[in-house]
This record gives sequence, C-alpha cells and structure tokens, in this order.
Amino acid sequence: MMEHDTHDSSQDELEQMQDIPNFDPGEEPTTQEKDDSSAKDPAQLKREQEMSDSVEESVRYWQKSDNISRSLSTTRHTLEEVVGLGDSFDIVFREMTFGGKKTGLFFVNGFAQADVMVEIIKRLTYLTPEDLSTGALRSFLEMYIPHIQVDKTEKLSDAINKALTGNSVLFLEGEQTALVMDTRQYPVRSPEEPSLERVVRGSRDGFTETLVTNITLVRRRLRDPGLKFEMMGVGRRTRTDVCIAFIDDIVDKTLVDSIREKIMAVNIDGIPLADKQLEEAIIHRGWNPYPLVRYSERPDVVASHLLEGRAVVFVDTSPSVMILPTTFFDLCQHAEENRQTPFMGTYLRWVRFFGVFASLFLLPLWLLIVVHPEFKPASLAFIGPEKQAEIPLIAQFLLVEFGVDLMRMAAVHTPTPLASAMGLIAAILIGDIAVQTGLFVNEVVLYMAVAAIGMFATPSYELGLANRVVRLGLLLVVAIFGGPGFVIGTTAFIVLLTLRRSNNSSYLWPFIPFNAKAMAAVLLRVPVMTSKQRPSYNKPRDDTRMPGKK
Repeated sequence: MMEHDTHDSSQDELEQMQDIPNFDPGEEPTTQEKDDSSAKDPAQLKREQEMSDSVEESVRYWQKSDNISRSLSTTRHTLEEVVGLGDSFDIVFREMTFGGKKTGLFFVNGFAQADVMVEIIKRLTYLTPEDLSTGALRSFLEMYIPHIQVDKTEKLSDAINKALTGNSVLFLEGEQTALVMDTRQYPVRSPEEPSLERVVRGSRDGFTETLVTNITLVRRRLRDPGLKFEMMGVGRRTRTDVCIAFIDDIVDKTLVDSIREKIMAVNIDGIPLADKQLEEAIIHRGWNPYPLVRYSERPDVVASHLLEGRAVVFVDTSPSVMILPTTFFDLCQHAEENRQTPFMGTYLRWVRFFGVFASLFLLPLWLLIVVHPEFKPASLAFIGPEKQAEIPLIAQFLLVEFGVDLMRMAAVHTPTPLASAMGLIAAILIGDIAVQTGLFVNEVVLYMAVAAIGMFATPSYELGLANRVVRLGLLLVVAIFGGPGFVIGTTAFIVLLTLRRSNNSSYLWPFIPFNAKAMAAVLLRVPVMTSKQRPSYNKPRDDTRMPGKK
C-alpha cells in the first residue's frame, strides 16, 4: 500500500513538473542547469515560480482543478504546497479511519475547540462498515457527526478558506465533497465599557474584537426579525470577515446596495488594521481630515442608529463599528445626553457644542483681537497680554499646539502608574516655568488649555483631531492676513464641509440644506415620545417611529 502511494505521489509530482514553463523531460540539460538542479529540485522551482493572487488560483496551480480530489494523498500534497502543511506547526491534517473509511481532518490548531472535536471523533470511532452502507458522506452528514453546524463544500479553495477562519474540514477517501464543521473558538475578552464613550448611567458592555460577540450584543437589543447581517470577506490574503447590518424594512436599500458594492469591489491584499483601512477603501475621502463615518464601541448607540435607518459595518478583530451615513452634528452628540432628562440633556448638548466651538475658534479670535486691537470691543478691553513675551504670539501658539500633541502621544505610550508624574512635569515644570521666564504669555497657555479641553470633550475622536488641524490653519491665516484671513479661512472651512458628502448625503445636514424641524432636534434633546418620525436624512422606507402617528 505504501509503495502504491509513493508511486502515485511520484506520478502526480511528474505531472506537476510538466506544468513548469520550458520543462522538457526529454531535453538534455546544460551544465548550468545541472548545477541548478543539484541545488534545487523541480518541485522547488515550481514553488518559486508560483504567482498566485488567491487561494483558488494557488489550488489550480498545484492540482489543475479547484475540485476536491478523491485521493487523500493528492489533497494532502496540495495542502502542503498551498497552506504549508508540515511547515507551519499549527496546520493539522489528521488522518484516521472510521467504519473502514479513510478520512482526513484538516484544521488550524489554535482555532479548534478541543472538547468539541474530541466528542466528534469519539462518536465516529464507534462506526462499523455496516453503518456506512448507505454512503459514507450522507451517513456522516445526516447521522453520525454529533455537531450542530455542519455544511458541505466541493471546492478545495473554499474548504481551505473556511479552515483558516477556524472551521474544521473532514475529507473522505473516494469523495469529491468535504464536510465543514464549525468548531472554532477565537481568543476573546469579555465586554467592557468603552474608554471613549463612557456614561454615568447606562450599560457597561462594549464591543470586543470578536465579530460574533459584537453581533450578539446588538441582536440582544434589537429582536426585530427584519434585522439582517450580511457577511463577506475582504482581502485576498487576510480574508477578513466584514458584516453589513441593517433593518430591512427601514433602511434605504440604495444605501445598502452602495455599501455592499463598494466592499465587494475592494481589491487589496488585506485589511489587518480592520475598520480604518476598510473605511479608506470604500469612502475614498483622500486627504480630507473630516470623518465621513461615525465610529462607536457601544451596542446601544449602534442599535439606536439602526432604528433610525442607518447601515452599520462590523469588521472582525475591531472593537468599533462604522455607522453610515453620518453628519457633522451627529459626531457632536453623545449617549450621555439621552441618559438624562430632556432639559439636562439639552444643557449638556449645548455645553458640548460650546466646547467644539472653543476648540475651533477661541484661539484664532483671541489672536485676531490682540494683533488688531481695533477689532476689540470696549467691553473686552481686559483681554490681551499686559506685556509681550520673548517669543512672537503665533510661535507661542504653534509651540503650545505641538506640545499638547506631543503630551497626548506620550500619554498613550506611558504606563498608567507614570501618567500622573508625566502630567505634573508637563503642567508645572514646563508650562509654569515657561511663563515665569518670559518665554510665553499667561493667556496663551490659558486659552490653549480651554481649546484642548474642548477638543477632548468632542465625542468623536476623529472629529476632534480634524478640528485641531482647522484651528492651526486659522491661526496661520490670522497671523499672516489678519481680519480678512479669519473671514476667508472660516468661509473656506464652511464651504469645505458643505461640499463633503457622506454616502451621497449632505455633511452639514440639517443646517445645509436647512431643515428647521431637524435642526431643532439637533439643538435640543427632544423627549422620546415627541420624536415621532425618523430623520429624513437617512431616507428611511418607514419614516414613522410610532405606528398610526405622523
């Protein structure tokens, strides 16, 4: 039996070597070729010449067809060349005989649930040839595999892709169909409250890096049968799981179709950085600093947006999801406002809006009235430095801006026990001494601190960073051109936001185009029973929150 297998393997290898360009078994090799052949065998030459872009192409390259071979030895040889069976320690192909039928169990060691697989194998060891009299494949699938999620596949590339996602694949000698069993178990952490979206009152669970867990957290809050989750893979090498979520009878189908087409059209090696790389691939925003999607790590926030008619994109290995479409004003809202009474929610929203406004315009306005005192009202005569520092004002602002950025980055990389010490160094040793030595003006440090607090109070981290870039630009045009520079810079900023489109929707809605009712809902935290309709911005198919009420 072993001699027969060796002969078949040698014959298969000869056929594969004949596929090598310019390979002629009858041609006498040259001296150089003899030297090369002594160093590399023909199979190695074929490995080096492989230029496959996908698993399917690689399978076809090695066995001329993507169909599963009836021979386990051929399948094993293809797996050795395509996925590194025998070279990678975590790739396993376990050959066993059940009921007189030779089988091969293919899986990735780190993804397999050992207890589940042991139970399956234990059950199969009791089989006899008489148990498989009706057909091995049918018997395994319908009667003898004690597992819930079992499927069939006839393509070897499909079997490999599913095994690399954590499934186990059972190949049967003499069969061109394999059985795929969902025995995967990913390394996971328990849901915790997101650090960027904390609330005083509310749920403390947040998304994790596991896609199935995230979907379950949303499904727990939305038990609507119309809630759909469409799965697809992105990346020729990573095959990252991407899921589009929407409520079928609410969402605009054109929006879902557009997102689906863009994701399926992504042709890239992979997205190891998950949602951020996928966003760049499907949004095509280029160098525009403003985010065109909203990120959230809270399942309750995602559920509320799904009820408004939005689409949500989950990406495996990411604890945040993308909500589409979004607007500038959406990015300024926070879950805490809806956890308070309408009055207090409105107050908190206005405070947050003030913080966003301060992070954008406070420093440019102060610099303008200091450089051009004629613009300063009499009631604000106290504003401005009593004496000039050694460094020009614009240089002070730029140095402080870069200093705050540097401190923010240092805080990310500083261990938690040392973070307070770093804050003392930045606040006392640097800020206070810089003012006392006359290098900086007190008010520069004060207003910069207020602007930084406004940036950190912005719910969207991406929006806060984009506002910082705009603030730097406004500071520069005010320092160079004065009042006209501030007017032109602010106008250009508003025009920039007006021209932006988030999935073919206005970025500044409901301010541009103006919608009075929707703008009131932005400025005020409307009571739940008063908000009877979904935002028209999402173009929902069902725009009524309360049946029978318009």
